[in-house]
Amino acid sequence: MPNPPVVLVVGSLHHDIMVEADHLPRRDETAVGSRWYPKFGGKGGNQAVAARAAGAGARMFGAVGKDGFGDFMLAALDRGDVDRRFLRVIEGIGTGMSVAIQDAAGDYAATIVSGANLALDPAWLGDAALWDGVAVLVLQNEIPVEVNIAAARAAKARKLRVVLNAAPAREVPTELREMVDVLIVNAVEAEMFGAEPVGDLTSALAAARHLAARYESVVVTAGGKGLAVWTLEDEEIAIAAKPVTVTSTHGAGDCFTGALAAAIARGESLATACRIASEAAAAHVSRR
Repeated sequence: MPNPPVVLVVGSLHHDIMVEADHLPRRDETAVGSRWYPKFGGKGGNQAVAARAAGAGARMFGAVGKDGFGDFMLAALDRGDVDRRFLRVIEGIGTGMSVAIQDAAGDYAATIVSGANLALDPAWLGDAALWDGVAVLVLQNEIPVEVNIAAARAAKARKLRVVLNAAPAREVPTELREMVDVLIVNAVEAEMFGAEPVGDLTSALAAARHLAARYESVVVTAGGKGLAVWTLEDEEIAIAAKPVTVTSTHGAGDCFTGALAAAIARGESLATACRIASEAAAAHVSRR
């Protein structure tokens, strides 16, 4: 069988330490947890694994430190069948990591320490083999913006689609914004980019319409409510979320982004890709 089209993820890798507790602590509160465990993470790594699980080829461009956390991350990429030939292992700097606290309802809050993710060099993107078979480039905001710009330039030179999951929210330079084919943001990020608060599909559509003034296509996810899409072809589309019993929302956005990129790589329209990705995210949040 022919090789599937490749989703190239240029992004972050974090060794997550997950803590479960009844509730998220308030300021100055010491909450008592019930369980902790290590987890493969980083938006880039999660999205690469999700793209591969959705049937695309997945290639990861990123960096880890030469340490135990880094070994854990490399093994997880291998289990996920992600091509990591272009991932750098850097001495003298720690692997990126995060601490996330998840409450009884499955919601969470996290703090990241970027570590090796900040050591990525845009010059490393010049390896022609990195781009072999690539159909879609996926970016996030957990690595230096200069790397995102260089990756988008290289993708556009090859006439590839560029997906930006603008998380965490930060200013997107004009040059990068003009190279993005699909912007993905959640409700909080949409508001941080100037949209009105998102609480349902109607307000998600309004947020997508607001952001569409600066992006070719926009996807605004609204958690359990669903998502809104604005595209040049389909204009405005609202997709309600599939009703599920939520176990954990951690990583749901990354699952959505990876599955969406895989569908686009196969040639699906953005609207269809969003429906496929919404199903994948629903399955993700409902399993342990």
